[in-house]
Amino acid sequence: MTRLLLVDDDAELCEMLSEYLAGEGFAVDTAHNGRTALQRIDETQYELIVLDIMMPEINGLDVLRQLRKTALTPVIMLTARDEDVDSIIGLELGADDYLAKPCNPRVLVARLRAILRRSEPRDEGSPEAETLQVGDLIMHTGSRRVQHAHNPMSLTSTEYSVLEVLLRQAGHVVSKEDLSLQALGRQLARYDRSLDMHISSLRRKLGDRDKRLIQTVRGQGYLYALTSTRQRSDDP
Repeated sequence: MTRLLLVDDDAELCEMLSEYLAGEGFAVDTAHNGRTALQRIDETQYELIVLDIMMPEINGLDVLRQLRKTALTPVIMLTARDEDVDSIIGLELGADDYLAKPCNPRVLVARLRAILRRSEPRDEGSPEAETLQVGDLIMHTGSRRVQHAHNPMSLTSTEYSVLEVLLRQAGHVVSKEDLSLQALGRQLARYDRSLDMHISSLRRKLGDRDKRLIQTVRGQGYLYALTSTRQRSDDP
C-alpha cells in the first residue's frame, strides 16, 4: 500500500480526501500545518506528498524548500485557483505537479498514479533497462540514475521522465503535447506552465544557460541536441 502524506489546514477537506484516497488503496497520514508536516516527514518515509501552499506557521513552499534539501519524494502542490505565481514557484522549487483547489479527487488520484508509474524502478534484467547516452549525459533507466559530465544529477521523478523522453528522441523535436502525454501522463492543458518549468529546472541542473542542450523550437516543442552518437546498452 502506498503511504501518502496529505498536508492542508482545511480539516474538512483533509477528511474528505483521506477517505477517498483510502478507498483507492492509499495509506494516508494528515497534517494541518507546515511544522507538523515537517515532523511527519522526518519520522516517516512517504512515497507521495500532497501539499497545500497556504498554511499557518510554515507555508507549503517553505515545507517544499526544506524537503528538497534532503529528499526527492514526489510532491503535488495544491494551489488557490488564481495563484499562478505560487504554482510556478512550487515547480521551480521541485514540485512534481500541481492542482488548483477545489480539486476533483478523481483527478488527484490519476495524477498520483501517473507519478507512481513513472517513478517505479525497472527490473535491471528487463528489456526496458538500458543505458542511454548523449554526449556527456548518461541515463541508466533501470536504476533511474543520471550523470552529467561524470557528476550525478539529482532529479525529481517528473524531471527524470521529461529528460528520458527527450533523450530517447535526441536530435528530433518532441512536441509539447507528446512530451506532456509521455512524461506527465496527461494531455497538455491550455495555460499549463508545468512542462515549461520542468524544462527550465533541467536546464539549470545541466548548466544549460544558453539552451544549447535542450533547445526550444518555436511553435513545435523541445529538442535535446544530439552532440554525439546515441548509444544503448544493458543497464549494469
